[in-house]
Amino acid sequence: KNTSWALIERPYSCAPQALGAVYDRPGFFVQSLPPEACSQSFDCITRTEQSRQRRSFVVGRAAPNIPVAVWPRTHPEPIRCSDRCLNSQILIVYNPARMVEPATWRGRAESYLTDLQDRISRAIEELDGNSFREDQWTREGGGGGLTRILEQGKLFEKAGVNFSSVRGNLPEEFAAKIPLGTGTSFFATGMSLVFHPRNPMVPAVHANFRYLEKGDAAWFGGGTDLTPCYPYAEDAMHFHRILRQACDRHDAAYYPRFKKWCDEYFTLKHRGEMRGIGGVFFDYLEGDREKNFAFVCDIGNSFLEAYLPIAKTRMNEPFGDGERQYQLYRRGRYVEFNLLYDRGTIFGLETRGRTESILMSLPPLVRWVYDFKPQPGSREEKALEFYQPREWA
Repeated sequence: KNTSWALIERPYSCAPQALGAVYDRPGFFVQSLPPEACSQSFDCITRTEQSRQRRSFVVGRAAPNIPVAVWPRTHPEPIRCSDRCLNSQILIVYNPARMVEPATWRGRAESYLTDLQDRISRAIEELDGNSFREDQWTREGGGGGLTRILEQGKLFEKAGVNFSSVRGNLPEEFAAKIPLGTGTSFFATGMSLVFHPRNPMVPAVHANFRYLEKGDAAWFGGGTDLTPCYPYAEDAMHFHRILRQACDRHDAAYYPRFKKWCDEYFTLKHRGEMRGIGGVFFDYLEGDREKNFAFVCDIGNSFLEAYLPIAKTRMNEPFGDGERQYQLYRRGRYVEFNLLYDRGTIFGLETRGRTESILMSLPPLVRWVYDFKPQPGSREEKALEFYQPREWA
């Protein structure tokens, strides 16, 4: 009934977005309504044509009561707020005055991370052909989250994309281990994902982006890394190249620093090898929050560009039972790291988070073989060379 805020279909998120948030959707236009439909001038939405097939819009500051319409290319014109009925072809009609910058860093981080969760979820559903199951949960003590799980899909045997925002007080012993901030009061919001493909030729992947506060300290953390069972040099180069480009847009020192950090962090010390071919990892990123937030957003926005082309290239490659059994064996390395070293797993369990959501990162099937050694000259033996630090970008 309120045509200035009518949601017909949810593309990513209907929550208020931070300044600079970008919506990208093929086949749709967006613009402010014509002057005759508005009582005030409007320049709050910038429309840019990225290509003939795609347009995007960037959230800007909005004056009150300025309607905006988004409509498909197949529809001749936007449906205006004065229309009595909304055509089912409309994507969104809303008042951008509702889209204001959240008042706090907590709100800005939550807004970006929920939008990122939506964008990645939609892309994975389109690739796999199956939908995520949603599980909304609350945490005793403060906060909650939204877990999305896809199991037994066409491409992904298991895929999870989680959002959480929790607050409260840390156990004193655990709070003392965190090097920043005083006291036990904390806030943490993050978006994390893990994809375990069915085809051993498609690499597993992990990503996490988070904002935390403890006492008087606040910082960002996160990163993404690729875990192939059968590595391809060209895939590793592509993945790292995209991440390096994102890092270089902010600071030329970021990629070598965070790539090295990732290599070291994702090393299984008891095995003497990395769990995959790395990526970037950073934590306790404090200081200029605007600068750091822009960097985290850029890395998050680069994830699909880094991973999807690899998955699309490898998803139809043939494999047999031997490759499948080796995939299950290599997944054991993933489990070992997550249960022994992963900071997100430890933090979630220590803060009494939702166990099912925390452990969604574990693969559905895995095997351990006593003292396994690959055949000399086999692909499995050559793969071991990839699990040591190497310059890919």
